[in-house]
Amino acid sequence: MTTTPVRTPHTVPRRVDVMSERFKVVPRCGDAEPRAEDVCRVGVMRRIAAARLRYCGLQAMTDDVTLIVSELLTNAVLHSGTTEISLNVAVRDDFLHIAVRDGMPGRAECAPVGETAESGRGLTLIEALVKEHRGTWGTGDAGATTWCLLAVPAGVRQ
Repeated sequence: MTTTPVRTPHTVPRRVDVMSERFKVVPRCGDAEPRAEDVCRVGVMRRIAAARLRYCGLQAMTDDVTLIVSELLTNAVLHSGTTEISLNVAVRDDFLHIAVRDGMPGRAECAPVGETAESGRGLTLIEALVKEHRGTWGTGDAGATTWCLLAVPAGVRQ
């Protein structure tokens, strides 16, 4: 006789903290490239977010969330001029909340980008992903925080 393991569907509570991380960066001077260590932190945070999403039963959202996390953190490293960046991801009332805080005032906005531009499409990409997940995004604290809300898929809600 052969037995097949049956997986019980994993549901996510209506309130759960997925992750809360902060890290130091060195502000960029003018048009200088950011430090390699600061750029590497974006990848580290992306991998931590993916692991925490899987742990919390949100693996269906991993690809889109890690892309959003990567774009928001990259923007903070490149454009904020801050010395510390924080990333918070939590589930609140059937929505996944993603917030990147750099503490520097200023509003993140989608801007038109030329066809041959090699950057500048991140917020447009985030806007499309958020819309696909029936969510929204914006800035708070006078622009010091950029946040996204994504609806948690119905199959994993509690």
